[in-house]
Amino acid sequence: MKTAIVTGASSGIGLEITKKLLDLGYRVYGIARNFSKARIENDNFIEVVCDITETYKLAEKIKKIRKKEEIYILVNNAGVGYFGPHEELNPKKIHTMVATNLEAPLVLTQLLLRDLKKTSGYVINISSITAKKSSTYGCAYAATKAGLAHFSRSLFDETRKKGVKVVTIYPDMTKTPFYEHLDFREGDIEESYITPECVANAVETILVQRYGTVVTEITLQPQRHMITRKKRKNNK
Repeated sequence: MKTAIVTGASSGIGLEITKKLLDLGYRVYGIARNFSKARIENDNFIEVVCDITETYKLAEKIKKIRKKEEIYILVNNAGVGYFGPHEELNPKKIHTMVATNLEAPLVLTQLLLRDLKKTSGYVINISSITAKKSSTYGCAYAATKAGLAHFSRSLFDETRKKGVKVVTIYPDMTKTPFYEHLDFREGDIEESYITPECVANAVETILVQRYGTVVTEITLQPQRHMITRKKRKNNK
């Protein structure tokens, strides 16, 4: 049985990717800070409670997994975003975004790359549509996601001769808990957002390609562009 690691596996996109991989017959180690709201009843699912920004603890968790498994898929999904004029952010929020969205995926990939070369496996990075365009309401968040996308392209060129497949998915507005602490959310009609299941289906599309064919990038957008503004929160 092939093994996958998924970060941010307790909700939203990460949870649906985890379910999809389990349905496809993978053993999945799901990493998240808390699984109290997302119990997955499957013998092939292993909860790994860890804050991925705590690098030493993360490395220890991965070390224990590698003693038992050779990893075939790494899904760097966990992400956090703070939005608004850049001057209204604070250093803690900027650090959290960089550590979660960019540093942790780089660290995890480095820790697992030898295994992924042995298994000719996949690194699937969940970026954001904001990585592809100017983002005047979230330039720091967009920068972390653009950095992740650039890492993906460079890593694929570095490792493709070793059989490693590196893929970036760029989701647009997705109906998830991501927006709970923000002052905006997806629109009210179905055409104004994508769902976590849509992203999970994209992962399946990536995995079913013939050997030798790699889908390196997938962009998912809703049919209509629509944002619902909530009461503005104080970002200071």
